[in-house]
Amino acid sequence: MLNQAATILTKTGLTWFVPFVRLAAGEEPRQQMREILLQIGVPMFAFALFLALWNVLAAGVQTSLGAIPGPMQVVAEAQGLIEEHRNEREKAARFYERQEARIAQALVEDPTAEITKRTWTGKPTYLDQIVTSLYTVFTGFALATLVAVPLGILCGLSPTFQLAINPLIQIFRPVSPLAWLPIVTIVVSAVYVTSDNAWFEKSFITSAVTVTLCSLWATLINTALGVSSIDKDLINVAKVLRLPWYTKVIKIVLPSSLELIFTGLRLSLGVGWMVLIAAEMLAQNPGLGKFVWDEFQNGSAHSLGRIMVAVFTIGFVGFLLDRVMHTLQQLVSFSGQSR
Repeated sequence: MLNQAATILTKTGLTWFVPFVRLAAGEEPRQQMREILLQIGVPMFAFALFLALWNVLAAGVQTSLGAIPGPMQVVAEAQGLIEEHRNEREKAARFYERQEARIAQALVEDPTAEITKRTWTGKPTYLDQIVTSLYTVFTGFALATLVAVPLGILCGLSPTFQLAINPLIQIFRPVSPLAWLPIVTIVVSAVYVTSDNAWFEKSFITSAVTVTLCSLWATLINTALGVSSIDKDLINVAKVLRLPWYTKVIKIVLPSSLELIFTGLRLSLGVGWMVLIAAEMLAQNPGLGKFVWDEFQNGSAHSLGRIMVAVFTIGFVGFLLDRVMHTLQQLVSFSGQSR
């Protein structure tokens, strides 16, 4: 039971808690306490030192909007954003209550009356913008995966195809999202015509495609590396058995290269999350990037604190996304070792 709990914590990337499990089981208490101090105590001390330095130094930096906010001011701004979210939800609930009452009254007066239901059109809250950013980055990440994995498999199986596509990879891989964004914006505006019933806004499509173009390369390269590193005996067995190409890919190629593919996916998601913020700033997709840009343009006394809240949110969400991909990578890893 102890080993199973430790294995689960390791695979989910929560190795910090393994010493607590072992300590609770009475296994070498002195050694486990040493591990707890090393893995928990040292990082907490370093973070506390960072907060103390931030609190001291921030007050000495004066800007056009006042002093740089300290940790407590940032926490207060975060609480204010959560309170704004609650207030907006209460307004929406009252709106729908009034609408239902109005509809019920109209049906009482005329059972055949034509009923029109309206949706709440209030501004998106900070939490709504976090959800929008996650939805956008996963859309771009999914598109990147659908493009990169098949291309990576072709590169790994065919040296000729790899030689043909390698110059394109080397040219486009370093391109900044700020360079892609104007091109994507122009193309999306030309080919995607929105209407009142459109499923997606142009800003969302633009941001998601920009994420796709910047994040697919890590998956493509790692997939090609994983496929090209497959034991040649397995490929020869497939040839002897005369397996169809599709069967060879599903039964041999993908299982053998899955660990490196997930390494690429993990890197791609991290790149996509970083790219997304810049893309949303310029495309005005209502996510965290737009929130940061709006606060910068707003220039109020709360703007710096709110931008700092967004910075910590972006970092924390990025950390969680990496932990999720790390867990998936560990689940498909034969070695059980993290990368």
